[in-house]
Amino acid sequence: MKPFVGREYELKRLRDLAQSKTACLVVLKGRRRVGKSRLVAEFGKGKRFLSLSGIAPIKGVTAQDQRNDFAKQLAALLNIPIPSFTDWTDAFNDLSKHLNTTPTVILFDEISWMGSEDPTFIPKLKNWWDITLQNHPSIIFVLCGSISTWIDKNIINSTAFFGRVSLYLELKELSIPQCKKLLTLQGFQGSDLDFFKILSVTGGIPWYLEQIKAHQSADEAIKSLCFEKAGILVHEFDRIFNDLFSSKGEIYKKIVNILSQGMQTQSALQKALSYAKSGTLSDYLKALETGGFISKHPSWSIKTGKCGKSTLYRLSDNYLRFYIHYVEPNLAKIEQDAFIDIPLSALPGWESMLGFQLENLLLKNRPLLYRALGMHPQDIVVDNPYIQQASKREKGCQIDYLIQTRSNTLFVCEIKMRRKELGSEVIDELKSKINTLAVPKGFGISPVLFHLGPISDALAANKYFFRIIDIADLS
Repeated sequence: MKPFVGREYELKRLRDLAQSKTACLVVLKGRRRVGKSRLVAEFGKGKRFLSLSGIAPIKGVTAQDQRNDFAKQLAALLNIPIPSFTDWTDAFNDLSKHLNTTPTVILFDEISWMGSEDPTFIPKLKNWWDITLQNHPSIIFVLCGSISTWIDKNIINSTAFFGRVSLYLELKELSIPQCKKLLTLQGFQGSDLDFFKILSVTGGIPWYLEQIKAHQSADEAIKSLCFEKAGILVHEFDRIFNDLFSSKGEIYKKIVNILSQGMQTQSALQKALSYAKSGTLSDYLKALETGGFISKHPSWSIKTGKCGKSTLYRLSDNYLRFYIHYVEPNLAKIEQDAFIDIPLSALPGWESMLGFQLENLLLKNRPLLYRALGMHPQDIVVDNPYIQQASKREKGCQIDYLIQTRSNTLFVCEIKMRRKELGSEVIDELKSKINTLAVPKGFGISPVLFHLGPISDALAANKYFFRIIDIADLS
C-alpha cells in the first residue's frame, strides 16, 4: 500500500468517536481521488473493515445491477456464496447476519452511485440504521461519496437522517508540506522547482501524486501522466464528468472551460453559455463548488471591508485547469505519441502557465502564506484575488492576491515562478498595479513578492518589498 500522509485531524475525530462505545454514523465527502476511502481504510486498521462500493452509473446501469454488485462484494468480503437480492432491505439484513461484537468499520463508498437508481434506497438505509445498526455499539458506519450535492440533499439535509449523523467530514487536498512528505516517502528526489511543477499540475490530490515514480524527473512524470496516450491523467477529465455528473456532464464541462479563461460572475457565465436566467445554473455552480472544482469569491469594498453584491467564480482545481489548457488541445498529437521527443518547455506559454497554476495552488494553502507574513487569521478582514473593474473614474486592474487587515493595511502580493533569474522589473510591474488601485484615504500599502526560482542580487537588496518570500520555504 502507498504511504499514508496527513489527515491527522480527521483520524483524531474518528478515533475519538470510536471511544464512545456506541454505534456511530459518519458522513464523509470530497473530490474524486482526494483519499476518502484510503482515510477510512487507515482508520479501520486493527478493526474488522467491511468496504462496499457502488458502481459508476454509466448508461444502462440499474438499481438491480447495483444490488447484484453489492452481493458479489459481500460474498468476497465474507467468503460466502454470492447471495441474491431483489430489494435493498434484504441486502442490508443479510449483511447484519455477519455482524458481532467485534469492533467493525462498515464503509459504503460512492453511496450516491449505490442508491441513485432506487428511490427507496435512502428510507430503507435509514430503517436499517434505526432498527439494526445503532444497536451494535461496536459499529462505525461510514457513508462516503464524491457527489457532494447528492449527499447534502439525501443525507446531510434530509429529514430521514436528522439527528442521526455523529460526525460529518469534508476531505480537502493535502497541504504543500504534506505533498512534499508524500513524494519524499515515494522516493522522489527532484528539486524545489520540480516539486512545484508536479503540484502545479496535480494540486494536492493524493492519488495523482501516488502515480509519480521515484526515478522520474518532474518533466518525465508530467509527460507520462499527461502527454502519452495511455497516461492516466489524459482520460481523467472525462471520467470526472461522466462518473460524477452523468448525463449533465457536458454543461459542467462548458462551465469549467469558461472559468479556465478567468474568473467570471454568474451573469457573465449565463451570457457566455447563452443560458436562460433561472436557478438551474446556480445549482450547477453549487455542484462544482461542493465537488471541490471551483471556488467563489465575493467582491468587496476596500473602504468598508464588506462584501459586495457580485460574486466571482474561479476554477480552483489545478488538474482541470492544466488539462483544459494543455492536454485537451493536444489530444490528437498525444494519440500519435507526438510528444515523446518534445521537451515540455517547448510548449507555448509553458512557464507563464506554470506560474498561474502555482498561484492557484498557493490560494489553497493560505495558512502557510499567513505564517510567512507573520499574520494571524483574526487580523485579516478579507483576502482573495482582487479585480478592480474599469469605470469612468478608475482604470481596471487585477491583483494576484490582496490581503486587507484590520489595521487598514493592504498587502499587495505578486506571485512569480521562473527558471531564469527574476530581476527588478517585477517592481515596475507591481508599482503599475498599485498606482491603478483605488486606495481609500488612511490605508497603507505593503508590497509582497512570493517567488519560486532565483532572484537577482539587485532585487534581493531592494527595499521596495515588505517581504520577499521564497515559495520553496513553504514546503
